[in-house]
Amino acid sequence: MVQGTASSAGKSLLVTALCRFFRREGLRVAPFKSQNMALNSAVTADGLEIGRAQAVQAEASGILSCVNMNPILLKPESDRRSQVVVLGKLIGSMTATEYHEYKPRLLTVIAESLTRLRTDYDLVVIEGAGSPAEINLKSRDIVNMHVAKLADAPVLLVGDIDRGGVFASFVGTMELLDPDERARVAAFVVNKFRGDIALLKPGLSFLTERTGKPVLGVVPYIPDLRIADEDSLSLEERMSRRRPSRQELDIVVVRLPRISNYDDVEALEHEAGVVVRFVEQPDEVRGADLVILPGSKSTVSDLAWLRASGIAGAIEARANEGQPLLGICGGCQMLGEGIDDPHGVESTETQVYGLGILALRTHFEREKITAQVLARVLRPSFLTDGAVVEEDVRGYEIHMGMVEPRYPDASPFEIRSRNGRMEVRSDGAISSDGMVVGTMLHGLFENEVIRARTLSFLRRRKGLSEPTSIQRIPSKQAEYDRLEAAVREHIDCELLWRLTGLCSLSPR
Repeated sequence: MVQGTASSAGKSLLVTALCRFFRREGLRVAPFKSQNMALNSAVTADGLEIGRAQAVQAEASGILSCVNMNPILLKPESDRRSQVVVLGKLIGSMTATEYHEYKPRLLTVIAESLTRLRTDYDLVVIEGAGSPAEINLKSRDIVNMHVAKLADAPVLLVGDIDRGGVFASFVGTMELLDPDERARVAAFVVNKFRGDIALLKPGLSFLTERTGKPVLGVVPYIPDLRIADEDSLSLEERMSRRRPSRQELDIVVVRLPRISNYDDVEALEHEAGVVVRFVEQPDEVRGADLVILPGSKSTVSDLAWLRASGIAGAIEARANEGQPLLGICGGCQMLGEGIDDPHGVESTETQVYGLGILALRTHFEREKITAQVLARVLRPSFLTDGAVVEEDVRGYEIHMGMVEPRYPDASPFEIRSRNGRMEVRSDGAISSDGMVVGTMLHGLFENEVIRARTLSFLRRRKGLSEPTSIQRIPSKQAEYDRLEAAVREHIDCELLWRLTGLCSLSPR
């Protein structure tokens, strides 16, 4: 099991690397995280919702993701409320206090999911959350040491040296653990190291002498790694990105208070000559080559924030000026004429006016739609460089209720199937000039044809030439291999195998 000294220490990536490592060693391996709080989520092949990290880890393991890998998913709606998703299905919205009281009912769900994975696979690599030393949360822990004890798993404690204070974090965490919990910690992993390892060795020796635990390895900082993350801290890091030069495309994502699935733009972030910025001010919206209004966990409240911040006015001005604008999921709903919420899914208001830029209306329902989708381009827009693209478009849906375009034949996409079952319906809407697009499909820019045509259109519009050499974005599989190779090189692989208790299966 991998636990961390804090959030964003590198637990998810280390689990991804270990899953890839053991897969390459010939084991059938699966990831597991009992409870995940995430802004980004994913849809399994059978249409159920789990945390994005576990979907990534499953992919690195060479297997399809399933709800047993993440039986409990929390999706923040506000500072005090979250959607609670159990075994891939939304069961309701709870305050922190309500959920704290509800937790004991989930222990059986966690145990059964873990048992299923352990039955089906040689090895399960478990991820914790935050820190195991959160004193105020330990009494009802269902994600860190509780799971380690349930699985009788040794714990790797990972810390981020790039942020500083890693040795204090390691020692402090160990001091706050109960004696039986300290005994379960098997080794430390120092993450995101830059520099001369010789300068670090005195600290590593101190750590082992102080705690009696070995250091499994020192993993280097890996630049430009194209593996999706889900932590809000990584989102905050994106807020500090530089402005682009005149020779680069400026793609702006509105940083909504309840933003979700912001990994929709992850593929764009790795394109040469493209700067993707997350912004909160109307001045940042004006003049961008493309503005993206992303998904939201609370569309109604984020729509109110758009108006209060002045960004709504800047977006309306862009639409009137014929500048490219894309709304995805909640962003698409905001661009429409209005939102009907008769069941109070998000608000006490039964009707809310949208920005009125696109001819569509949203009707919230109690049941959430989660689906992997196969679609085709129905009408050309800037996303397709003005052409009707013949290739299939793949994506996924995660939303409450239905979005009804007033003119279905003027939608950007036509859904052909959901979760492998034929289902034909229009998706979203396009403005008459093709410069404003709203869609409920996440993952659009993972489709190379959409990404390439969008960037080609934006470059031509800005007077930029196409790149002289085509820079292929590394495939996800290649990135999993790069991550695994970096970790393999810098950890004690023999010790790692001993910790699994599966040395008889080792090819060594």
